[in-house]
Amino acid sequence: MSEENEELDHDLVPEDHQPQEVITKVTGMFKDWFLDYASYVILERAVPAIEDGLKPVQRRILHSMKDLDDGRYNKVANIVGHTMQYHPHGDASIADAMVQIGQKDLLIDMQGNWGNILTGDRAAASRYIEARLSKFALDVVYNPKVTDWQLSYDGRKKEPINLPVKFPLLLAQGAEGIAVGLSTKVLPHNFLELIDASIKHLQGKRFTILPDFVTAGIADFTNYNDGIRGGKVRVRAKISQLDKNTLVVSEIPFSTTTSSLIDSILKANEKGKIKIKKIEDNTAATVEILVHLPSGISPDKTIDALYAFTSCETSISPLGCVIEDNKPNFIGVTEMLKRSTDHTVALLKKELEIQLNELQEQWHFASLERIFIENRIYREIEEEETWEGVIKAIDKGLQPHIKHLKRAVTEDDIVRLTEIRIKRISKFDIDKAQQKIEALENDIAQVKHHLEHLIDYAISYFKRLKDTYGKGWERKTEIRIFDDIEATKVIIRNTKLYVNREEGFVGTSLKKDEYVGDCSDIDDIICFTSEGVLMITKVDAKTFIGKNIIHVAVFKKKDKRTIYNMIYQDGRGGASYVKRFAVTGVTRDKEYILTQGKKGSKVSYFTANPNGEAEVITILLRQAGSVKKLKFDLDFSDLLIKGRGVKGNIVTKYNIKKIELKEQGVSTLKPRKIWFDDTVQRLNVDGRGELLGEFRGKDRLLIINQKGVAKTIIPEITLHFDQDMIVLEKWNPVKPISAIYWDGDKERYYVKRFIIENPDREDTFITEHDKSFLEIVSTDHKPVAEIIYNKLRGKDQKPNDEILLEEFISVKGIKALGNQLTSEKVRQINLLDPLPHEEPKPVPAEEIEVHEEESVTGNTDDNPDNDIDPEDETQTTLF
Repeated sequence: MSEENEELDHDLVPEDHQPQEVITKVTGMFKDWFLDYASYVILERAVPAIEDGLKPVQRRILHSMKDLDDGRYNKVANIVGHTMQYHPHGDASIADAMVQIGQKDLLIDMQGNWGNILTGDRAAASRYIEARLSKFALDVVYNPKVTDWQLSYDGRKKEPINLPVKFPLLLAQGAEGIAVGLSTKVLPHNFLELIDASIKHLQGKRFTILPDFVTAGIADFTNYNDGIRGGKVRVRAKISQLDKNTLVVSEIPFSTTTSSLIDSILKANEKGKIKIKKIEDNTAATVEILVHLPSGISPDKTIDALYAFTSCETSISPLGCVIEDNKPNFIGVTEMLKRSTDHTVALLKKELEIQLNELQEQWHFASLERIFIENRIYREIEEEETWEGVIKAIDKGLQPHIKHLKRAVTEDDIVRLTEIRIKRISKFDIDKAQQKIEALENDIAQVKHHLEHLIDYAISYFKRLKDTYGKGWERKTEIRIFDDIEATKVIIRNTKLYVNREEGFVGTSLKKDEYVGDCSDIDDIICFTSEGVLMITKVDAKTFIGKNIIHVAVFKKKDKRTIYNMIYQDGRGGASYVKRFAVTGVTRDKEYILTQGKKGSKVSYFTANPNGEAEVITILLRQAGSVKKLKFDLDFSDLLIKGRGVKGNIVTKYNIKKIELKEQGVSTLKPRKIWFDDTVQRLNVDGRGELLGEFRGKDRLLIINQKGVAKTIIPEITLHFDQDMIVLEKWNPVKPISAIYWDGDKERYYVKRFIIENPDREDTFITEHDKSFLEIVSTDHKPVAEIIYNKLRGKDQKPNDEILLEEFISVKGIKALGNQLTSEKVRQINLLDPLPHEEPKPVPAEEIEVHEEESVTGNTDDNPDNDIDPEDETQTTLF
């Protein structure tokens, strides 16, 4: 506080009071300063402009590179220093921004180590690397004649307000920035697709554009939402199986690097989510991460686990925010492309108008020059002694000859005529002058035509960009709809579960008690007690369930295949009942009574059957009163499968002495229908896609790919399928497979028919020569092939042949070479409709129909006490 203020305050304060400190409110000052700072960060640092798609630092870098451009490479350090004339920040921020532009590989031609976006390696220091503008940048980004300029921050230089970019650069490069109170995240899109979309917009057609990432990978754009706030993009690494113990990551998700990806895999392994042996990173120009698995670990489940628990799948939330009229504006990528295309048309029109004006000026002066020389007007100034007289003499001499000119002759025009050299006048060629004028007239007519047909001209411009610069910009990211992966189904169960049946405890810390099986920390476990109580709870170190536990297992939600067979006595000395039921969904940590709830009820017999097996048991009764039949059999297959809350069927009113297993059960469930959803390339049991058939326990799928590899596998929902798969169907072990392939060694087509000899092994059924390839393959009983021959020179073309492969060759071994198809030159081979074949009628198996009477939460009308309380919000319901 100043001395004057101190004296003033002292005069105002009474003498009997001590001096008090003056409080100055800074609310208004803080508000203004913060608003200024926020505006600066938003407008001058973080968010790109809609006109050229560039942030200020990017625009200044490109402007500096044009200043320095002489066709040769410049040191990046030199470019950074030059940019500091326009950008009021440090060299480090400019160098980082320049490296980011260079790594897009669109505007800058790079030389040296500019880093690796795949591995995350940084670029070398700016004094070691060089750069120059790319041909694309010189063609599309610059035109000083249509650029609006402003003074730089210190007033010494001129810089562009916006560069005249005639291309949707913002969508091609993408943008990301965090400002004060808002952020932007525009994802990069495909170069060729952007041009095609711009052409469609100019043609008045609808279009859709989706991101394309330089790291490739697979992406699900179902919820992209046009890049507006609230959208989401799921991106996955491309993972394939090299062999039964090795996975290969060949493409990574956008926003990750191989280093961050490997770190996430190692962390998931440490936490027990997945189980791997080791990882090798062989990434150089392309990604190659080898994930080695221990023996016995399923590669398909591990792929799903990598997506579920590591950075092999990431979620990106786009947010389209741009600067428009010095304000942030939130718009979608469709609107961005429309505005960019319209802006490009406006720039093209402005360029054409400038070009037309220049051509007209050239034509005007060329015409004046011809008149001046051809009519020897220059002789009329010989006697003039003053400059004014010279100007008037020339003007007077021109007047009879200028009626065809498009504008009046000005004094500047006459001054230019006086500057023509005598040597040029002496060598003037009237014919050449006329040809030049006519050429200018043709150019003027062409430019006027472009202006009259501006949209067609713009479309031609975009097509030229595509033809000139489009090579190598094909889409990298594969578009696919993802299936949702349930973590409990793919997690590695690396924790051991124990039970103390008598005391009623279950947990992972009871290592001195009975071992139940392996589990994971995210699993639920299902428990049954001898009193007929069911409970489902989370895996924990130690949990009390209830004394005398009779069954413990890891619980599978929505499991309709596991059937529980149970006999219980209804109260002390009461009748015994039998029931079969499934448990598909209950409230976690709630006790469910499976008996009728009478005191003294107990379970006499219990089995859990993973595939609905129904055994035969022998029941022995105690000798009491007039009981005549003390021993009889009970077949569980005679019972219907109902809800867990049903009362059941009465077995006997007398006391049961003993129950013995007489015969192991077989499944009473219907065969499971399996579909293949081509959209997500996965199997399902929900009716999505193509029905592959009804499968029992030992049924298999037949898979054949384009490389000529055939194999059979057990159909599991976790299976992954390669893109080159051409046959996927239920395998019939006795139905032959027919194939025609080209043998690269003998350079002939061969035919073979075979059956799968070893279901557990995959075999290649074409020769191993590099040039061998599979032409057609069929699993029909009587396939027919059409052969179209080449026309020989000077000869008539041989008629097409139709060959019934069943008659052409008999069934042989899978490794047999087969029979030569023909010695003639073949142009094409087509697979025709097969001949009809009558399948023998199968003998129907005895099946018990399944009746699911419980709701999705497992409630039944038979026992309303088991219902979940809808008012209890503390319960966790498993669905």
